[in-house]
Amino acid sequence: MEVSETGVVLDRTLFYPRGGGQMSDVGRMRNGDEWVNVVACEKRDGTVWHVLDQQRFSVGDSVTGEIDWSHRYQQMRTHTALHVLCGVIYRRFRATVTGCQMYPDHARMDFALPDLSLERLREIEGVSNDIIRRGHAVRARWISRREAEHIPDLIRTKVSLLPPEMDPIRVVEIVDVDLQADGGTHVRNTFEIGGISITKTVNKGAENKRIEIEIPTAPD
Repeated sequence: MEVSETGVVLDRTLFYPRGGGQMSDVGRMRNGDEWVNVVACEKRDGTVWHVLDQQRFSVGDSVTGEIDWSHRYQQMRTHTALHVLCGVIYRRFRATVTGCQMYPDHARMDFALPDLSLERLREIEGVSNDIIRRGHAVRARWISRREAEHIPDLIRTKVSLLPPEMDPIRVVEIVDVDLQADGGTHVRNTFEIGGISITKTVNKGAENKRIEIEIPTAPD
């Protein structure tokens, strides 16, 4: 364990550090009977730091972590929903992603699209919800960089965000819908998403359009 005034580094962790547009996990951590809150998790120079609301630990302590599952599951469902959206738009319009961000109650994704008419939006939303209702399996696996370089369209962002030294590469597949390099958390089946509602669009430029979505709250 490594310790600072506001956080700790563990030898292993279940907490997801923020990145790729996905929010970090939150939760709590304990040593013995004393709990402290984990308010964020982030990478600093390749090291995962758990940010605490108060520092109660010392180097060498053995701790137990507990993630906030409702927050994690909402992020999982939202992330998979964005992959559905990305797969639909790429297949129909060959548009790459220029940015994305997830929030507790909604998400947005930007595309290199010159046109985002009401007719197109209805088509995108309708096809996305058909895919969700049909229940496509979601799978993650690791492949070598050499194998990845031979998969067409594996990188869906306008600019590749994969470090040149990364090998192997994690890929996430929504069967018959989408396949791309990705390091985030996802559900196992699109049916778990529950649905997508396009709530807002923003014109970010002649070749850049933003789509904001919401998904239903997961049942208790």
